[in-house]
Amino acid sequence: MKPVKFTYSLALWLALALLLAACSASKNTARSRWWQSFNTRYNVYYNGNMAYIDGMLEKETGNHDNYTELLPLYTVSNKNSKELGKGNFERAILKSEKAIQLHSIKRRPTWDKSRRKTQRDIEWLNRKEYNPFMWRVWMLMGRSQFHKGDFDQAASTFSYMARLYRTQPHIYAKARAWLAKTYIQQGWMYDAEDVIRNMSRDSMDWRAVKEWDYTHTLYHLHAQEWPKAISYLQKVIKHEMRRKQKARQWFLMGQLQRLVGNRDAAYKAFKKAASMHASYELDFNARIAQTEVLAQGQAKKMIAKLRRMANNDNNRDYLDQVFYAIGNIYLAQGDTANAILAYENGGKRATRSGIEKGVLMLKLGNVYWQKQRFADARRCYNEALGMLDKERTDYEVLSQRSKVLDELVPHIEAVQLQDSLQRLATMAEPERNAAIDCVIAALKKKEKEERDAQDQETARQTIAQNSGSSSISNNQTPAQRSQQGSGWYFYNPITVSQGKAAFEKQWGKRDNIDNWQRLNKAAVALNNAPNEMPQAQRDSLVAEETRRDSIQRALQTAGNNPHKREYYLAQIPFTTEQRKASDQLLTEGLFHSGVIFKDKLNLLNLSEKALRRLTNAYPHFDKMPQVYYHLFLLYMQKGEKNTAQHYSNLLKQHYPKHELTELVNDPYYFANAQRGEHIEDSIYAATYDAFKAEDYNTVRRNAQVSATKFKHGANRDKFLFVEALAMLHDGNIDACTLGLQTLVQQYPQSELSKMAAMIVNGIMAGKQVQAGGFDLNNVWQRRTAAANAEDSLKGKQFSNDRNANFLFVLAYQPDSVNENQLLFALAKYNFTNYLVRNFEIRTETDNGLRLMTVSGFRNFDEALQYARQLQRQTGITKKLKNGRSIVISEDNMRLLGREFSFDDYDQYYTKHFAPLKVSTFQLLNEPTEVVQPEAPVRLPTVEEVDRALDNDLIVPDEKTPLQPEDDTYPIADEPKQGANNQRATNKNNNDATVIETPKQPQKQPDDGTIVIEDPAPSKPKAQQGSSTATPKVQQSATPKAKTTNTPTQSKGKTPTKTETKTQKQPTKTDKKEDTGIDFKDDLDKKSKKPETKKTSSAKQDNNKTPAKQKQKNNDPDDEYYDLEGF
Repeated sequence: MKPVKFTYSLALWLALALLLAACSASKNTARSRWWQSFNTRYNVYYNGNMAYIDGMLEKETGNHDNYTELLPLYTVSNKNSKELGKGNFERAILKSEKAIQLHSIKRRPTWDKSRRKTQRDIEWLNRKEYNPFMWRVWMLMGRSQFHKGDFDQAASTFSYMARLYRTQPHIYAKARAWLAKTYIQQGWMYDAEDVIRNMSRDSMDWRAVKEWDYTHTLYHLHAQEWPKAISYLQKVIKHEMRRKQKARQWFLMGQLQRLVGNRDAAYKAFKKAASMHASYELDFNARIAQTEVLAQGQAKKMIAKLRRMANNDNNRDYLDQVFYAIGNIYLAQGDTANAILAYENGGKRATRSGIEKGVLMLKLGNVYWQKQRFADARRCYNEALGMLDKERTDYEVLSQRSKVLDELVPHIEAVQLQDSLQRLATMAEPERNAAIDCVIAALKKKEKEERDAQDQETARQTIAQNSGSSSISNNQTPAQRSQQGSGWYFYNPITVSQGKAAFEKQWGKRDNIDNWQRLNKAAVALNNAPNEMPQAQRDSLVAEETRRDSIQRALQTAGNNPHKREYYLAQIPFTTEQRKASDQLLTEGLFHSGVIFKDKLNLLNLSEKALRRLTNAYPHFDKMPQVYYHLFLLYMQKGEKNTAQHYSNLLKQHYPKHELTELVNDPYYFANAQRGEHIEDSIYAATYDAFKAEDYNTVRRNAQVSATKFKHGANRDKFLFVEALAMLHDGNIDACTLGLQTLVQQYPQSELSKMAAMIVNGIMAGKQVQAGGFDLNNVWQRRTAAANAEDSLKGKQFSNDRNANFLFVLAYQPDSVNENQLLFALAKYNFTNYLVRNFEIRTETDNGLRLMTVSGFRNFDEALQYARQLQRQTGITKKLKNGRSIVISEDNMRLLGREFSFDDYDQYYTKHFAPLKVSTFQLLNEPTEVVQPEAPVRLPTVEEVDRALDNDLIVPDEKTPLQPEDDTYPIADEPKQGANNQRATNKNNNDATVIETPKQPQKQPDDGTIVIEDPAPSKPKAQQGSSTATPKVQQSATPKAKTTNTPTQSKGKTPTKTETKTQKQPTKTDKKEDTGIDFKDDLDKKSKKPETKKTSSAKQDNNKTPAKQKQKNNDPDDEYYDLEGF
């Protein structure tokens, strides 16, 4: 019995092994397709799908939107939510890659030549992927890369997927929709528009309409085409399956309706978003938004509702938003005073320091700016800067205003303070004391409010700690809480900005020095010294410290206490000396504030008020010439020429020898004011050309023109430098040194100042200075060795071999371009345009030049094609500016800059390479490694030529070799049978399928077509039915006749003769042969059922016709079938 059982088990295992071998991915039969599809779906894909869903749930749960701006359609657009779910998405990508590697079927099926091909048959045989479930794997990988935020990889995946499934319209349309989404997310609107435009020309498959509705919505949102975005967003809301996402989309709909002025529609959309109860944060913001779109006549009702929301303890963390909405209502009615009170109340009672409070402070700062309360505006802007994202469209304006106010406000406050003190000095003593008492009372009231607020905050924190919550987290924004613990403090730019703002608020702007908080820096050394003092000395120090403390307490008199009158009386200028000091501070503040108002804020009325006060009240101000000059410019800018001439005459009358008087009296003054910048640039260009040509007389004349007419010109430092170097021609070293010293003193921030200082230091050190000319642009003529006759004998000459390895080189001077931006743009261009080529980019410094080299070109034609296509990229060429781009072989590159200069190679290239004709075939779409077949090589068939031309890109698997496709029967018209036939057998075909082709002369076609055959796979073991180990062309032999129609033969393994048009068609047998070809893309392999039988459980879609619904029931190929709307 045991031998029988052993024999039975062995037979069972052998049968199982044969079954698995028959279902291998290297075969393309109905059985192998079913098995690979089944194994893909319920093994690798299932795990990746679960990881993808977990990642989407994590991103959906942890996402926190900024409701003060338009919500993005996809949460991956939120900066703080971009990293959420990254680990799960990477796992899904890994599983997808594994599924593609193990279960992809690229081999084409065999075809019965007696069966006529229909259009459906041709589409089937022209496919490039035969695993019916594999398209879901590609979609899963691309979507995981998209939601991970890796848009470059996602674009590459969807682009290849579109080419892979070009013959299947619904898969192709979905891939193109996601490709457009990735372009939009990266800001490539032109590329996205091109994809959308090309797809709109063809009829859209109904199964891809859903994805294209999302794509159109995303595109119109980024293009700020609100009406079109609204129409597509309505369709998206109908498609959306997730409640939280649908609530976000309703909120977005309300924002869009508010932008276009549809207040009623916006109110309904916000109400719909709140009714879905996706999250309390969204519900609250939706209710706040509802109050902002109510009718104007319901202002009191809106404010009352908002105040009830402010009194609700559940909204304690959202008080800044509540009072922001109240302030907006008052501001819309023109009630600026109440609006300011509401904004200030919201800023004080806010418990968070997030984006919402930043928006409130920005709004309040803008109100103060319009009312010209610049000190208050500065306070609000500085606080808002640390809370708002730098990518906001108005952030640049905010930052610029903050910088100007930091410069302006100290002068304004000095003027206001001195005016108040001088006014107090002129009052009677009772009035003065009453005014001081009011100031003291206001100070005490403010301090009491601050103490009460601090006590309330302390009590709240104590309650929060007792309840188990963290007091720190209450002061963080939701985005910060989601990021807490994920990285170091300084990796979060928002947290760093808030820290800087808090520091400056408490300590002011300080220099970056050690121990800045100490007044006596010498005390640091004492504290850091080792504790080696005797006990007596230590007691002495303690006694001295005690004495100092007592003195300090004694000095804390009424004069240093802001709660006493004496503190303020000590600051009032009663004496003549105190009045002069006060006037000096006041006049300096008026002058600087007037200039800032005119030059940086363009507030001419305020500037006129400040400067006219100086001329009227302080005529002996030491900067009165500058005051007259700025008033002259101010009235010229206002168009009041008579008033401007009045101040010009005052300047001439009182200060005839002043340099500003000479400037105003210049007859070319107005011409220089209008076109002076261009004139000075032209003069300097002529001066520099004269300097290179050693025309030093022209250099000196032009330098004199610059000194007289353009004393404050932008190129004045360059004129000084060139003029000083020209002095060396006459050997006047003293004049050269003096000119360079003048440059260093007057223009310390100039780039030439460093070079001038080095020359002066060298002269002072006793080094010899020699005259000579040089050209700053001779970098293109540099070479480290001379190309003499001896080098020529050694063979050091350029090579004109066009088939050598070539390079594309970008050469530019250091610091002339932003190298990081150029490198990123070039790498991005290579990755998105040449997916099958691995171009390597490296940067180096060579002989004073920066070189960015692109390698990987096999010949001159490829490198030149790359250079020509790159020149069309205006975004890259603009970054290069004055650099050069060259195409050069690796051998010639070794000589460049050494034996030969760039100009030498330019002449050689013009003579030897420029006249060459370049192939028009797209060489850069070919993979680098192409395995050539062994000779003799058979000619390709018509089908193989068409397939090679249709394949824009060949992306082989990295680990699994490509299967050769030369055992596929041609789809086109069968060629005529000649006298001699040749037969080729595929070494990977275990059944030795025979292809009979007419014998052709062994030569390449003359039409310029280049045929690239797939690389041969690794050598398999010898199997039955395969006579050779490598594909070779053999003489025609008569195949064995088919005797029976066995199941093995029905799987497409029996060799058949290729029929010709001259022969008669074989007679049909009663028994139809099963070819094993199934056109369906799902797993249902059952026989066709009667058409009258329908699935009654399918839900009807109101937007679909009955015909479309029937089609949908028969082909449930939708990724939402598995992902359920993720």
